[in-house]
Amino acid sequence: MAKRGLDIIGAVCGLIVLSPLFLLLAVVIKLISRGPVLFKQQRVGYKKQPFICFKFRTMKSDVDSKLHEQHIKQLIAGGGPMNKIQKDPRVIPIVGHFMRKTSLDELPQLINVLFGNMSLVGPRPCLSYEVEMYSGPLMRRFDVLPGMTGLWQVSGKNKTTLDKMAGLDVIYVERCCFMTDIQILLKTLPVVVYQSLTKG
Repeated sequence: MAKRGLDIIGAVCGLIVLSPLFLLLAVVIKLISRGPVLFKQQRVGYKKQPFICFKFRTMKSDVDSKLHEQHIKQLIAGGGPMNKIQKDPRVIPIVGHFMRKTSLDELPQLINVLFGNMSLVGPRPCLSYEVEMYSGPLMRRFDVLPGMTGLWQVSGKNKTTLDKMAGLDVIYVERCCFMTDIQILLKTLPVVVYQSLTKG
């Protein structure tokens, strides 16, 4: 109950306080790229139930998702860090890379938190073709709601391999408590700022 209360308060306050930023980003996206402002994608959440995850659209509206799927599968097979595709031609100009690097594109997930299919803190909401790689203890990441941020986010997001990220998700599930969420939330903003200022 405490976790859900924190989610509701955080989501409502976040949507109200950030509404001018939401409006600004929406206007910029519409001016630069034709298509919807929000990107809607099916993700796998609590108890492996699918849900629609919201993000600001950072890619052209007519792109093929196969490139990203191949990239994820290569990360899974090679065990490399969770880097985004370099010089991705699908990203909209001027603001696309900036929003992705600063995680501004993920702010609409506050709507998911308010709806109750995500939490402020939890495992990363994975794609359907990622689920195939999980088995045994790693399946525990589906025992809680996925989160906007999590232990993986504050533990070197872009330097963490997919396997290690899943392992951190399991550690979070095992240690999940209200104070852990507070600690992760307090660490998130400094980590995002640091990642935004560093190269890569």
